[in-house]
Amino acid sequence: MKQVRFFVLTLVAALLVGCGTTKTVPVTGRKQSLMVSDGEMLSLSTQQYQEYMKTAKPSTNATQTAMVKRVGQKLATAVENYMRANGLAEDIQNYKWTFNLVQDQSVNAWCMPGGLIVVYEGLLPVTQDEASLAIVLGHEIAHAVARHSAEQLSTQYKQQYGLQIGSAVAGALGAGSTAVSIGQAVLSQGLSLANLKYSRNHESEADHMGLIFAAMAGYDPQVAVSFWQRMAAASSNKTSEFFSSHPSDETRIRQIQGWMPEALQYYSGRQGSGKAATTTKASASGTTATPVKTIHIKSK
Repeated sequence: MKQVRFFVLTLVAALLVGCGTTKTVPVTGRKQSLMVSDGEMLSLSTQQYQEYMKTAKPSTNATQTAMVKRVGQKLATAVENYMRANGLAEDIQNYKWTFNLVQDQSVNAWCMPGGLIVVYEGLLPVTQDEASLAIVLGHEIAHAVARHSAEQLSTQYKQQYGLQIGSAVAGALGAGSTAVSIGQAVLSQGLSLANLKYSRNHESEADHMGLIFAAMAGYDPQVAVSFWQRMAAASSNKTSEFFSSHPSDETRIRQIQGWMPEALQYYSGRQGSGKAATTTKASASGTTATPVKTIHIKSK
């Protein structure tokens, strides 16, 4: 009987982990499995964004506010053209690109699913110019286009299912309650570390895509290196990369330098190297699109 229970529970676990929609991330071509729909993510993010803006203090600097909106819209237009040219327009058809500058001296910016973006005033002294701001906004837009929030939430669902089913399996095999509790604690800690690496992968992917998006919008992607060097200099909390949700400054800069030849092919401002935004490494698969989570650019 125990063997039958074990077989049934294992089968249920496999079905839960295997369900969902498989998509391909634009630009990078990475496959992802999603268990959360566009509608669910967009509805939740819109509600949370509106609640945040009710208490946030919009910047009173008209010039800087206009710059954030101008750069953001140029990037959004370039991304829309890219997605449309590659048959991916449906993936972002319900996005409502929104760019707000708020009174907060933190060196930060973040994005919610559907293209809802906030930039803190404290970031602008580090970006210093529009091109560097485009690197940041391109990164945030990439989180939305790549549906990183939906992917992380999907992973959490799978992990929760795994913990629940694991406990049931252990119980079916006769394990005591103490052993089950210990097993859950160990597994939870392991999943926590795995998620940190997972977040770093998303940050790196957003760096890659954001670099391309900035170039598509006509901004020199080469400024990304000096921008991240300034971010590193402004950093006050040096955390080991293994325990950080973001790549180390050194890793981030090295990766960006590696992607630079690709980005420059999309940069129309570089004579003789302009590459039409109609080219993509990969197209989306499946029919269900799914968006993103709030993920921050931070001075570590």
